[in-house]
Amino acid sequence: MHSLPYWRLSGFYFFNFAALGAFTPYWSLYLQSLSFSALQIGILMSLLLVTRIFAPAAWGWLADHTGRRVMVMQLAAIGGLVCFCGFFFGKSFVWIFLVMLLMSFCWSASLPLIEAITLSHLGDNTDKYGRIRSWGSVGFIFAVVGMGYLLDMLDIIWLLWLVLAFKLGVVVFSHHIPETEVVGLSIDQDSIRHVCKRPEVVAFLLSSMLMLFAHGAYYTFFSIYLVEHGYDKGFVGWLWAIGVICEIGVFFLMPWMMKRFSLKAILIFSFACAVLRFLLIGWGVEWLLVILLAQVLHAATYGTHHIAAMMVVHHYFHGRNQAKGQAIYTSVAFGIGGTLGAISSGYTWGAIGAEMTFTISAISALLGMLFVLWKMKALKSTDLK
Repeated sequence: MHSLPYWRLSGFYFFNFAALGAFTPYWSLYLQSLSFSALQIGILMSLLLVTRIFAPAAWGWLADHTGRRVMVMQLAAIGGLVCFCGFFFGKSFVWIFLVMLLMSFCWSASLPLIEAITLSHLGDNTDKYGRIRSWGSVGFIFAVVGMGYLLDMLDIIWLLWLVLAFKLGVVVFSHHIPETEVVGLSIDQDSIRHVCKRPEVVAFLLSSMLMLFAHGAYYTFFSIYLVEHGYDKGFVGWLWAIGVICEIGVFFLMPWMMKRFSLKAILIFSFACAVLRFLLIGWGVEWLLVILLAQVLHAATYGTHHIAAMMVVHHYFHGRNQAKGQAIYTSVAFGIGGTLGAISSGYTWGAIGAEMTFTISAISALLGMLFVLWKMKALKSTDLK
């Protein structure tokens, strides 16, 4: 059994999510500085998610076809870095659209591939996943807090240079992660198509799609929403960070939680928290304590949901289905769900207001919880071996 490349995997997560922490909360502010409308901003931000509908499948097929997941991840990291440089050469809507489309196509490969690679390295020791993944949250906090303060002092154009530095870190660490052995398809292992037709898998994927739809308005307009209500950018960074700090705590608590509760119960809890959270954001933005509580709930709406979802994917998609399973989950949840959430929020933000937009997010989370209650099985941690 090879030794676990803990720090190399952790370093990749750190820089990948640092780039995300610098990009996701503040890119909409950069686009706003270019005088784009709310609808244009919604469309551009949705490209990060649109590409996740089809790109993970393409990268996953290439990884399975070559049997070299790490090599494919390295190619995607380099491609993402090169494409990002395009932002320095134009500011028109069409140019930004094209560059974001190409960059997002490459960036969308990072998460499903690193998740599959990490879980392959862990083998049966899935309880250690949270510790490795937590470094991604540390990177996100480092970037989102630092960027908030820097943007209070510097021009928004500095955002491009700092994201570029983080993406360079992704490239460097991707070249230090060893390949893992891909276990062949056993005789009794179900085909990927058969697995996806199972009622509990369909319910899980639909619920995940609805959860990411619910987060669409949050990831697209939360920073703009706060700044418009008088919060300075440095404090906005801390509000993003508070949610991720709580998320780190959940990553370390999850082994304890999975021993005492089924994955179904954990998912139901995360959806219930999401319903409350988006109602608080939509109707309580004027009250700091309400927004602080909403950000603490990020630990449940993202942290517990993400790890539980990864364990469900790991259970149903294994062997040669693992990379494909991660790609399918990413495509359905982040791709379809996130895209529809971001684009629809671009329409509803101007048409019916921020309050109703976040109410729609809460309703989406409620529907996702109903799918989990309806069809999903109560998987225990002992089922994940």
